[in-house]
Amino acid sequence: MLRIRGSIGDWPVDLTLELDEGDWAQLGAQLQAAKPDSVEVAAKPVSQDDAVWQAAKDLLRQAGQISGPELLEQLQGLAGNAAAGKRLLVRLRHCAEVKVVSGADTPLYRWQQ
Repeated sequence: MLRIRGSIGDWPVDLTLELDEGDWAQLGAQLQAAKPDSVEVAAKPVSQDDAVWQAAKDLLRQAGQISGPELLEQLQGLAGNAAAGKRLLVRLRHCAEVKVVSGADTPLYRWQQ
């Protein structure tokens, strides 16, 4: 038995397929026949989100250290809106290369590498 759950758009999908041993064998044979001898993996294209994330890390790396409010302002400009800027700030806060320390009035974001 094979169960498939998910959605197509807003429509929920819950599908159960019952296959006997002959069906499984036939499916396995089809998969083996369709399997290429060598598989070339194409490089994953850089998505817009990946590019913005990399730019956010580069911004902090070049600054070395920057206050939270100043960084947020720059991230909002980079991302195009306040909500996306805040998401980048939170992501930087949890990034292994970034250390957040308490400043006098605001947190300071420091690049660690």
